Amino acid sequence: MAQYQRTVSVSTPAAARWRDYYELTKPRVVAMLLLTALVGMCLATAGWPPWWAVIVGLFGIGAQASAAAVFNHVIDRRIDTKMQRTRHRPVAEGRVSQTAALTLAVGLMVAGFIACWWLNPLTAWLTFASLVGYALVYTQWLKPATPQNIVIGGLAGAMPPLLGWTAVTGELHPHAFLLVMIIFTWTPPHFWALAIHRRQDYAKAQVPMLPVTHGVGFTQTMVLLYTVLLLVVGILPWLTGMSGWIYLLGATTLNLVFVGYAWWLKTGTQKGRAWQMFKFSIWHIFATFVVLLADHALLV
Repeated sequence: MAQYQRTVSVSTPAAARWRDYYELTKPRVVAMLLLTALVGMCLATAGWPPWWAVIVGLFGIGAQASAAAVFNHVIDRRIDTKMQRTRHRPVAEGRVSQTAALTLAVGLMVAGFIACWWLNPLTAWLTFASLVGYALVYTQWLKPATPQNIVIGGLAGAMPPLLGWTAVTGELHPHAFLLVMIIFTWTPPHFWALAIHRRQDYAKAQVPMLPVTHGVGFTQTMVLLYTVLLLVVGILPWLTGMSGWIYLLGATTLNLVFVGYAWWLKTGTQKGRAWQMFKFSIWHIFATFVVLLADHALLV
């Protein structure tokens, strides 16, 4: 029993420390980004992409996305301490030092860049540009400066399908930019729904999110307009011949439901509607890219 107790007392802090480092990388967000990158890889080829390009590409993109997440924790540490949603993050709460977090971020960034470079320089530089766009342009400059932060900065988070495409082809293609447009258009209503739900948090932290600067009503209108725009953008992969009827039916259904949520948010006053829409938006983008992949798989 004594030996067992010593083992628990030693291993528990170590396990907690690893969980903190794991949390710094925002694994659920990175997993979603990697799904969209994988879809970009698959749609880039008539058949299926080479397995080695998929493995190396996903590692490189994932490592740099994780690095961007860690940089975000460090840069946002003061804001995080003021918000209920983020005040228990590892750097904000002091469980991981800034030096340790930055060391992890740089290590992931270098490893990811090398992996992407091994595939082709285009993917390496585009992935690095996405990291800079999220960690510096969005987090450091746009987020505290303008209510349009998520619109402009959302481009960095929309890049993974393009990165996946270039990872297996080494070339840019208009179809890859259509995938970027889907995520770019989806991002504002996704984050603004969360911002409405957490409006007091953002106001307390003095972050100029749209509900704080322009009010909830205006933000609800913008959410509705962007979901309608997403409905239109979602048809483009079918119109250009990139995807077939399976995608068209699946994506259109998902987008119509998203518009329905936005209308429900705009016309109702019940508490919790913004949070419900935010949760649906996560499943929406996941399902949209699964439908893209299923459509491609059945056409191969």
